[in-house]
Amino acid sequence: MKKTLFALAALFCLTAHQSIAADAPQAGVAAPSFTLPSQDGKSVSLSGYRGKWVVLYFYPKDFTKGCSLEAHNFQEDIAKYRARDAVVIGVSVDSVDSHKRFCTKQGLDFKLLSDTKHVVSETYGSIMKHGDETLSARNTFLIDPKGVIRKTYAGVSPAGHSSEVLADLARLQPKE
Repeated sequence: MKKTLFALAALFCLTAHQSIAADAPQAGVAAPSFTLPSQDGKSVSLSGYRGKWVVLYFYPKDFTKGCSLEAHNFQEDIAKYRARDAVVIGVSVDSVDSHKRFCTKQGLDFKLLSDTKHVVSETYGSIMKHGDETLSARNTFLIDPKGVIRKTYAGVSPAGHSSEVLADLARLQPKE
């Protein structure tokens, strides 16, 4: 019984809506630069994606229900993002090895970055406490090809989030 209650409490906390910290970067400002290791152990820098739209999403924990759903939905829509010259990048405080296993299990072929020291999550105002653990909060930043944040999403719902981001991307991209 205790295990079940703990699991339910953990699931609630990991899917609870979080806000973006007041000192986090907002729409209209340059996205803070960073370099973090990805699931393949290679360093990834935000500056390496200049010229593309970037969906930078923070999530609490690999292998949890909400995080798996959110990642799966981004993966399901990955061709739509690529058609819009956009990349999806996930960030959590999990290790590179955890990300590698998570990508394999979920069939993900976009980058998941390991922020074990919480620096990038804190810079983006996307940090939360879960008991004694510090986790990334479920927030997303839509960054344009010049490196400017165009939209922020706080405490997103994993189920429809990818569709929401795609709709905003279509609205924000210049019509040709």
